[in-house]
Amino acid sequence: MGSVYHKDVPSFAGPVPRPRPHASICPRELAGQQRQIQVWLHGAIRQRQFGALWEGGFPRYVWHREGNLTYEARLVNHQAGEYKGYPLEADEKVQGLP
Repeated sequence: MGSVYHKDVPSFAGPVPRPRPHASICPRELAGQQRQIQVWLHGAIRQRQFGALWEGGFPRYVWHREGNLTYEARLVNHQAGEYKGYPLEADEKVQGLP
């Protein structure tokens, strides 16, 4: 699904980006990479890189590290299992990530 609130270029999340003032901005090179992001999400869930809170059979938060960036995915539709994701700031650490 994605979110236009974390984009500053058109993407699979929507043709008109609307970044929020304090929202972290996703790297531009991911704008057309929906399939790769889904692979990351599914892999992180298989590796149990998620929080304890679940909604409708899905973890509310899932984390994936790619290089020096850690991405957080947040469940936005618990019926369909849809997430939005965004990079965390360098000082935001997730306990237990490899």
